[in-house]
Amino acid sequence: MSTEPRRVRNHIDGEFREAADGRTTEVVDPTTGEPYTTAPLSGAADVDAAMAAAEAAFPAWRDATPATRQLALLRIADAFERHADELLATECRNTGKPLELTRAEELPPMLEQIRFFAGAARMLEGKAAGEYMAGLTSFVRREPVGVCAQVVPWNYPLMMAVWKFAPALAAGNTVVIKPSDTTPASLSHAAELLADILPKGVFNVVCGDRDTGRLMVEHPTPAMVSITGSVRAGTEVATSAAADLKRVHLELGGKAPCVVFEDADLAAAVEGIRDAGFFNAGQDCTAASRVLVHETRYDEFVAALTEAASAVSTGDSADPDCAYGPLNNADHLAKVSGFVERLPAHAKVTTGGHRVGERGYFYAPTVVADCAQDDEIVQREVFGPVISVQRFADEEQAVAYANGVEYGLASSVWTRDHARAMRMSRALDFGCVWINTHIPLVGEMPHGGFKKSGYGKDLSAYGLEDYTRVKHVMTAL
Repeated sequence: MSTEPRRVRNHIDGEFREAADGRTTEVVDPTTGEPYTTAPLSGAADVDAAMAAAEAAFPAWRDATPATRQLALLRIADAFERHADELLATECRNTGKPLELTRAEELPPMLEQIRFFAGAARMLEGKAAGEYMAGLTSFVRREPVGVCAQVVPWNYPLMMAVWKFAPALAAGNTVVIKPSDTTPASLSHAAELLADILPKGVFNVVCGDRDTGRLMVEHPTPAMVSITGSVRAGTEVATSAAADLKRVHLELGGKAPCVVFEDADLAAAVEGIRDAGFFNAGQDCTAASRVLVHETRYDEFVAALTEAASAVSTGDSADPDCAYGPLNNADHLAKVSGFVERLPAHAKVTTGGHRVGERGYFYAPTVVADCAQDDEIVQREVFGPVISVQRFADEEQAVAYANGVEYGLASSVWTRDHARAMRMSRALDFGCVWINTHIPLVGEMPHGGFKKSGYGKDLSAYGLEDYTRVKHVMTAL
């Protein structure tokens, strides 16, 4: 993997640009804690230019046939595939992710998701035209909403960008998208590939910090704002967007319960929860972050999960044996560490619970047993390689504990009892319920949460529909 840093630039109206006022921000390699490149720190002039470009490009892209938009997305997927080595090198330098794991686990879904939305662009559905009033025919048009302002998180910089721009472009919208200030490199790199495929102004990248994102949300041009981020960020975006009634699409935090019943295949549950809890250093809104285990199997489960977690390793992106890389930044390392440092006396760290090394932001795989329902580590999103474990006595208590948090994104149930699995899938207040597995996603199925995990769906035809508006047309016969 090349160690040469890529130049990170904005992409506005088909051109690569620095910030209008020349400001930059340092981009830090999380494996070392040292800056390795700079990125534009965009201000109002840059946001204005990107919005103007997207607004000017919208009519032609809106009026392009679905087949035209499909072909563009298929070409984007092909370009990603041809340039996979370069994109992966940039993404792993961006994030510290293990290279080969990212190649195996993130690249194929990205390609599949872009190609899914390419096909979905030609499959929008609506009610059949008909005479619902005598002498009048009605039909429904689905139309793009307009310019979309999109903000991408740092945990999956390139994949989350795909989740946003692919459905938006497929539906006929134009895009102004901002990567996180800590991970801007891969989206800036991807813009180089899209620039050769899309008409200028259809896809614009604006790099910057939280203030840049705020300028995008407050700007009068976008018809829709989409963000993946924290509950705090989502609340701020929804509040700001309400001032001029922008549509809002929010994919926010999660605190996924994994409910392990007494009849579960314990070895499979331990393996699945370990993998889904520590993947991407636990920096995933759907991570298997809290486990509820029936009291009759609790001690056995904790011992097995502790042993399995102890064998998990973290390390540099070039290390083929490591399961995950560093946490994203110094502040986040301090946040994750703080959860463990503040544990109440009754909670027990059975493995991990500490930083790994003195260089970079690595944190050991951690299991915390004997947690109580009102503990901070159970109620709040850690977003790190930390799994909490607590007991439950019966199905009713399992449901109450699982649902007893402010989040509602994802959950899993581990049991051999089909009827119980169906009851739990109905009772759990989460946008996704996995049964005897945790974390797989497919492009054809929706992803999105309830409660403070936000609203709107990513992936699937539902995700595409979120980027459309419905118009009723009625004509006299």
